[in-house]
Amino acid sequence: MKENLFAAIDARRGDLIRLTQDLIRIPTVNPPGQNYLTICEYLAARLERSGFRAELHRAHGAPGDSDAYPRWNILARRTGASAGECVHFNSHTDVVEPGEGWTKDPFGGDLEDGKIYGRGACDMKGGLAASIIAAEAFVSVVPDFAGAIEVSGTADEESGGYGGVAFLAEKGFFSPDRVQHVIIPEPLHKDRICLGHRGGWWAEIETKGEIAHGSMPFLGDCAVRHMGALLNAFEEELFPALSMRRTEMPVVPEGARVSTLNINSVHGGQAEISRDSNALPSHCVPDSCRIVIDRRYLIEETRESVKAEIVSLLEALKHNRVNFDYAMRELNHVAPSMTDREAPVVRTVANAIDTVLGKAPDYVASPGSYDQKHIDRIGKLKNCIAYGPGLLELAHKPDEYVGVGDMIDSAKVMAISLLTLLGPEREW
Repeated sequence: MKENLFAAIDARRGDLIRLTQDLIRIPTVNPPGQNYLTICEYLAARLERSGFRAELHRAHGAPGDSDAYPRWNILARRTGASAGECVHFNSHTDVVEPGEGWTKDPFGGDLEDGKIYGRGACDMKGGLAASIIAAEAFVSVVPDFAGAIEVSGTADEESGGYGGVAFLAEKGFFSPDRVQHVIIPEPLHKDRICLGHRGGWWAEIETKGEIAHGSMPFLGDCAVRHMGALLNAFEEELFPALSMRRTEMPVVPEGARVSTLNINSVHGGQAEISRDSNALPSHCVPDSCRIVIDRRYLIEETRESVKAEIVSLLEALKHNRVNFDYAMRELNHVAPSMTDREAPVVRTVANAIDTVLGKAPDYVASPGSYDQKHIDRIGKLKNCIAYGPGLLELAHKPDEYVGVGDMIDSAKVMAISLLTLLGPEREW
């Protein structure tokens, strides 16, 4: 039966390439969230031809949802011949903007030397295509399987997943009595199992000043200088402290095994003049400066300690620096997530990797969060991992690509996992 599965996937190589190219050629750029309905309708038509029952769900009221850019999701299900558990493959359909520096058409889906190029090729339309091929091949070889297979394509993972997996989880689609095993084909590579991710805490910090004429700055109070004092405190105190903390989570790459802080943006003073304008700026002392910070924290830390550390620096400046005043606003928070290595889906995929690749998998954790956070915290489903083709370091980069051979191998791993969980000699 395993050999029949491998043969069925190898026979679908051309179909896998075309499917991946078709998905890349639908530019689902987020923000703002383009063409979500288009890609969902495409997937629905594809999966219904394979015997799945597809439903489209719009995340009304979710962040970013509007009539101009509605947050559409697809959830397709195929029920087997007898009772059993449900295996769910979840992929996000959105991609980030292409950015500069491409030598290929970012939405062309070019095939060259066994690689398919395009924005979202590895993150994660290649993984989505591989999971569909795996499911279709499995159903063709094992038509009398037990339980159910689900494939979802969800919105907004690149901006937090609140219009996608979070919405579906809140509606009960990831409850443990409905779904028992979840595989998210994020690009962690074909021989790795991703058990979870670090936590994230995002905040906006504003330093306050007083506006005055730029020729007489002593009559005002420069908010940008106050922000400079905070940034200096980050450099002198916070960054050295973060670099000393190390997690036991198997986070990759190595540099992400410590706590990190990214200063996402800085905005001070008057609004920046448009690039197509040749007007000169007015002469004012800035009365406000804002930064957005992205603090990634370890499972050994807490949200409360992360926030308190920032507040402590701000309060020290308020006490020691003349006229220093600030406001802080939390923007978002994601708790760390970690699946046990002995969980059924972990052991199943590990055995499948050994069967297909002839080696034991590497167990890793992601430096950034992905939609496992919502399945874990909202859905209360712990039996969830990320596993898929592609190299994580290519995500969001120019000339992003996914290897066809890697997709084939990953599809075989997914299909063998289905055989273990739902086949006639299932172990779980």
